[in-house]
Amino acid sequence: MTDATTPRVDGESIFQTLRSEILSGMHPPGTAVRETSLAERFGVSRTPVREALSRLQQERLLERVARGLQVPQVDPQQVIQIYDMRILLEEEAARQAARARQFPDLMRLEALLQRDRQLQEPDDYTRITTNLEFHAAVWNCAHNPVLRDLLERLSTHLIHTPRSTLSTGNRWAESLDEHEALLKAIENQDSDAAGKIAREHMETARTLRLQLLRETALQNPLPRNVSRR
Repeated sequence: MTDATTPRVDGESIFQTLRSEILSGMHPPGTAVRETSLAERFGVSRTPVREALSRLQQERLLERVARGLQVPQVDPQQVIQIYDMRILLEEEAARQAARARQFPDLMRLEALLQRDRQLQEPDDYTRITTNLEFHAAVWNCAHNPVLRDLLERLSTHLIHTPRSTLSTGNRWAESLDEHEALLKAIENQDSDAAGKIAREHMETARTLRLQLLRETALQNPLPRNVSRR
């Protein structure tokens, strides 16, 4: 008899589990994904697994290759193109945020910045997730759902890149100072300053990402199987 408290395993739950694992870096670029192994892992038929994998493909978290599905490999040219677009959109989002921000938006940004400053030597994944939360809060300040959706999609595409740029040198502390400056510009409704800070912030990230891509190009890690427990 099934325990009523046991979460139901279906296509949605499998999708959310695999999505979280891929976003957290648990399955690096090149990791193979197989329906049969996943069906065995989750104790279900291949139908809900196929449904979950299809959705992951739609989000570009998986790609189809000759031997099946895998976590996408890093495409340096595409990564830089994504950064170029994010520079433009982050600048516009910051400008709009300075003009449209409301008091609850400022409270949210202040709370996130305070939380991040209290972190003690956070690991790479924590830096990635907390940084994205702050940026997402800035996008929300703009109250422009179309702009927010575009930025969310671009951010998802960057998960296959090497470790976070925030783990390079003293970048974490510098980034928090830039976040604080951006918050003040938004609070003061200075759209020009907010746009300039956001642009320079992302341009620095782009430069660091290029450096990490060059380092990664010298390595060739072997793919692992995503179905492993």
